[in-house]
Amino acid sequence: MDVHRSFAQVAIWDAGEIADSFRIDMEHDAVVAFGRSLKSDDDVILEATGNTSAIVRLLTPFVNRVVIANPLQVKAIAHARVKTDKVDAKILAQLHAAGFLPEVWAADDDTLHLRRLVSERDATVRSIRRVKSRVQAILHANLVPKYAGHLFGKGGRKWLDKVPLPKSERDLLGRHLDELDWLVHKLEKLEKDLIRISLDDPQARKLMSVAGISSVIATAVIASIGDISRFQTPQKLASYFGLTPRIRQSGERGAIHGRISKQGNATARTMLIEAAWSAASVPGPLRAFFLRIKNRKGANVAAVATARKIANLIWHLLNKDAPYQWARPAFVAMKMRKLELRAGAPKAHGKAGPGRDYWIKELRHREMELVANAEASYAKMVEAWREKPPKPQKN
Repeated sequence: MDVHRSFAQVAIWDAGEIADSFRIDMEHDAVVAFGRSLKSDDDVILEATGNTSAIVRLLTPFVNRVVIANPLQVKAIAHARVKTDKVDAKILAQLHAAGFLPEVWAADDDTLHLRRLVSERDATVRSIRRVKSRVQAILHANLVPKYAGHLFGKGGRKWLDKVPLPKSERDLLGRHLDELDWLVHKLEKLEKDLIRISLDDPQARKLMSVAGISSVIATAVIASIGDISRFQTPQKLASYFGLTPRIRQSGERGAIHGRISKQGNATARTMLIEAAWSAASVPGPLRAFFLRIKNRKGANVAAVATARKIANLIWHLLNKDAPYQWARPAFVAMKMRKLELRAGAPKAHGKAGPGRDYWIKELRHREMELVANAEASYAKMVEAWREKPPKPQKN
């Protein structure tokens, strides 16, 4: 099936040739009717598109298997001068019959739901940034000096009410602020749903024990990964996030390592880089790694390298039944309790829970000292490590 927005071109491949070719409408009833016309041992092949999950859900009960193809790799394998819908559908059938079709993992319903929530939150954050930029543009266009504090906090909003503006500009500013309030309220509801999901997910709770990984980052990464067993090595997971460098090598020339590929889920990759910056601000082995790369190649390269290191760490945490070794128990307990309160849990009165330990100065400093020692040990190990043994000195 070569799927488009309103229709799909279908090529029926049987006994090494095209037995039939026709179009079907991309509507619920038409897709179900097409599925009923197929046999239980048929395979359906289509490229990953925006409506792929709905097609897979409707056709799966009628056929042996619904295969999702990677459109970028199919394009690279089957590039042709003549490109039509019929040719594209035929190529998909031929590649699958020959066993050369690059497949994409089909996410389950829970993963799709989580991905939609993460995607909606990301879109809402971008909308908030745009509205804030418009507010700043109004102030700049009317020669209003920059506010010293947080413009969109309580003090900043009171200051905006008193800014001298023409009536038309004042009305426009009011509409932008109303839209901002609505978007912020929407973001709070989305984050509350994501926090509840993360608190109920043992994998997310384990990831949140790593410095720099919040509930939003944990849910975004888990939504992107889906089933961790489909990644055989940590390097393949980092490559899936687009955090591995491009490599070009031909003939006798040595390999050339370029910038990161940036393939895969852009939201999850951005989240991991955000986690890397956060991890670089607190003591621990991750900060030691960040500083080592920063001293050689700069802060931006160090952030990307640390994000790749965190991706490798995530693979080990999700594949092994072991906690994060350098987690700070009191800090993690306090972190979880704050998330529970944000998710709507009632405030508890009486005996203090484990989250209270973080506010005990001795315990907090003891945990900080532990991770600081780990950071120092890592730095000392790297300083003593050499890729090649030192050359012997001549007497």
